[in-house]
Amino acid sequence: MTREAPLVRITSADAVTTLELDSPHNRNALSTRLMAELTKGLADAAADPAVRAVVLGHTGKVFCAGADLSEATGSDPTVGPRGLVDIQRALVDCPKPVVALVDGHVRAGGLGLLGAADIVIAGPLSTFAFTEVRLGLAPAVISLPLRPRLTSRAVSRYYLTGETFDAAEAARIGLITEAADDPAAALTAVLDALRLGSPQGLAESKRLTNAAVVASFEEHAEELVQLSARLFGSPEAQEGMRSFLERRPAPWAAQV
Repeated sequence: MTREAPLVRITSADAVTTLELDSPHNRNALSTRLMAELTKGLADAAADPAVRAVVLGHTGKVFCAGADLSEATGSDPTVGPRGLVDIQRALVDCPKPVVALVDGHVRAGGLGLLGAADIVIAGPLSTFAFTEVRLGLAPAVISLPLRPRLTSRAVSRYYLTGETFDAAEAARIGLITEAADDPAAALTAVLDALRLGSPQGLAESKRLTNAAVVASFEEHAEELVQLSARLFGSPEAQEGMRSFLERRPAPWAAQV
């Protein structure tokens, strides 16, 4: 019997655990198995006293394409949204700083991972888009970490239009920390600084910086899970997802 290749590559060196999303067949979409492996990797890093920081990266040209639409149906429509809430909350609650390193495309649910990370470095190949509106959906549970971080005008524009934007714009609106021409060098500088922090100092400082994000989860998680479940199960969204998977325009897309 052959063992399935992991969907998250996990390595540790120099007081840093690196978790790389490595599911190229579906553009690193947030499948049940990928989220389970990511959750396990985070928990192990959190429990390791030798680890000072966690890097969340990716292989290939896509950091994360969002929800795995092939899993978007089932008897309980809240399973998928709750899973995304849980993985975002695991990133927020990890006592070690989480640094996301992106040099590729990020869409929909993948943006929630960036919102839950403490520091986000994006390279010149990075692009971002809230594509939910074009599928009959809304950026529901990913709003939990993102709305406390983004400017309100940016939320209005990019949630409503689904436009694609670059790393410089992502930094301007608060989605990422740094748009870097050399993301590897930028990451090295951040990790060198984090290695100087004490475990207690890092954990408590992270708790302070994430207070508004945690409050967002505590106050809105359940209502946004229910909203997401309702939208995913709606006829309009079902048609939108079919159109996407079949690579054809959605029926409501106006032609000009």
